[in-house]
Amino acid sequence: MPGDYYQILSVPRDASKEDIKQAYRRLARKYHPDVNKETGAEERFKEINRAYEVLSEPETRARYDRFGEAGVSSASGGGAAGFDYGDMGGFADIFETIFSGFGGMGANPTGGRRRGGGSVSGDDLRLDLKLSFREAVFGGEKEIRIPHLETCTVCQGTGAKAGTGVKTCSTCNGVGQVRRTTRTPFGSFAQVSPCPTCNGAGEVIEDKCTTCGGAGRKQETKKLKITIPAGVDSGTRLRVPNEGDAGLKGGIPGDLYVYVLVESDPEFRRNGINIESEITISYLQAILGARLMVNTVDGEEALLIPPGTQPNTVLMLEAKGVPKLGNAISRGNHLITVKISIPNRFNAEERKLLEELARIKGEQTNKGGLEGFLGGFFHK
Repeated sequence: MPGDYYQILSVPRDASKEDIKQAYRRLARKYHPDVNKETGAEERFKEINRAYEVLSEPETRARYDRFGEAGVSSASGGGAAGFDYGDMGGFADIFETIFSGFGGMGANPTGGRRRGGGSVSGDDLRLDLKLSFREAVFGGEKEIRIPHLETCTVCQGTGAKAGTGVKTCSTCNGVGQVRRTTRTPFGSFAQVSPCPTCNGAGEVIEDKCTTCGGAGRKQETKKLKITIPAGVDSGTRLRVPNEGDAGLKGGIPGDLYVYVLVESDPEFRRNGINIESEITISYLQAILGARLMVNTVDGEEALLIPPGTQPNTVLMLEAKGVPKLGNAISRGNHLITVKISIPNRFNAEERKLLEELARIKGEQTNKGGLEGFLGGFFHK
């Protein structure tokens, strides 16, 4: 399964189209096979192209945000977006991309996405959700409980006790980074790392909030109602915006990703957007035909058995299958495999009638048996 496309391009989920384009160009220069000969660079380059292909178009991006990979895998041919060699700007630009930016945005030890002013967006969360067969077919609202980090209501996320505040870190002077210069025979090299005193925040709390211990967030379990689209299947990923962990210092919350697992049904099977099941009828119904009521996910429906139906014939009820994901109006079909029950015992009246039928048809039968007409019909 492919990774998260936003993470592949190292952009936040609210990134503008221009931000996505710039991130793509920067990473494409770095991992292009003509430039980067390291093992895995070519695969990384393909991932970057695929991520840009999806996120650069508003329509495919919207489907990806809602349904994840399942929402875009069938909408695209899977080819990589065209790489504009004219944007390379020569090898000078490539080396500038690789070696510049040491004084840029600092590493974020919490794993979130850092914003200006020291704010950090919250982490994304994952929830595995089991659905019954019919819940997956028709969708609907589902109540879930999700443990996550919420902003501390006592300190309002600052981490400081009421009446106190924060001060600039004296180790990094508020930058959040420390720089170390190493001299080598080839020149001086600067190494930048998060400040060990403030963990990259640039500030330290004088007196910590006793409720959250200075973290600015508390672990809480939240009840949440989410909408399950009709037609989801095992492996479908649903995104619930801003229901992940709360951000730090005003950072936006992360997202909640719900991964669907559909339980099996004792009567129905799913094959794409079609539903499959079986029905057993008598040999007389197979010969003469019948109109029977059968179970579907919509309830009982009438099914016409044509005269002379053979074993394992597949009959179809149109538009009684699974709705297409993202288009609930369009549905698959319900395919019913016909099984025929042949009795091995008959009463005297039944045997007499069947033997008379075999005589009329000129069929050879064993004495007291039915190997002729009926045996040949059902054992072809």
